[in-house]
Amino acid sequence: MKTTELGQKLKEMYDKAPHGEAVAMIHLFGIKFSEDIKESNASFKEIAVAAGIGESYGTEISKGAKLAKYVSVK
Repeated sequence: MKTTELGQKLKEMYDKAPHGEAVAMIHLFGIKFSEDIKESNASFKEIAVAAGIGESYGTEISKGAKLAKYVSVK
């Protein structure tokens, strides 16, 4: 998946997040798409910028991606 596609997926999840759960959706994005992120060779900051949410959220994507090997999505 390309950086722009990952950014689009993240933006959708972020925009549809229930009130007060936007950061949780960013973490969930990192969990769900950790393999795609790894394969894209894009940085977490690049994906956040592509989503239009600001590069500082790259850290939150990283947290989700690290959690991916320990958790599964309900």
